[in-house]
Amino acid sequence: MAKQKFKKVVITQKKSTISQTLRQKRTISALGLGKINRSVEKELSPQVAGMISKVNHLIEVKEV
Repeated sequence: MAKQKFKKVVITQKKSTISQTLRQKRTISALGLGKINRSVEKELSPQVAGMISKVNHLIEVKEV
């Protein structure tokens, strides 16, 4: 089974998680974020796309 090629995206945290639910805080942490203006580069797999959709009000996503 060949590995699929996914698009790369840069995810940047733009808002704080202070007043957010525990689930959203853990999602931000699982994405590798945690501080405002921190960025990570990820492959846009279905799992990552689902995580992005759950915290899209806290982050900014750009294609690479």
